Amino acid sequence: MQNRLQSQGYEHQVVNASISGDTTEGGATRIAGALEKFAPILVILELGGNDGLRGIPPITMKSNIRSMIEASRAIGASVVLLGIRIPSNYGARYTQAFEGVYRELAEELDVPWIEFFMEGVALNKSLMQEDGIHPNAEGQTILLENAWPVISETLAISADTSNT
Repeated sequence: MQNRLQSQGYEHQVVNASISGDTTEGGATRIAGALEKFAPILVILELGGNDGLRGIPPITMKSNIRSMIEASRAIGASVVLLGIRIPSNYGARYTQAFEGVYRELAEELDVPWIEFFMEGVALNKSLMQEDGIHPNAEGQTILLENAWPVISETLAISADTSNT
């Protein structure tokens, strides 16, 4: 993403404040410190997979993501939400509630989002690491392509807003 930003003329610096294996609770706990330290203009939230793997109630996940969105906006940052999906073996009710969290927050808080960030990657073994959970380098390239339209649009809107 850093290379894409530079090639598009942006001078922004990408900071990855994620922790592998983290849940939305961990993200909600850590976001205030990250916002203070980095003062971002854009926060890209892609969390929840580990919540799903642990069976954390979607209502809890939603509350945690909501608090991260609100904290980010409180410092003037724009937010992009990258939705994910979980395997159907968690049951239809849990799976639907889990996936609904992203759509509901996007609608309720008017957040630009992508319904399934890992489209074209998640079920392709050649694009995944051996753990079957995380994308490899080639998969990461596709993820950037999936996310770039909403990220670049949000950056453009942020730039227009800051220039007025």
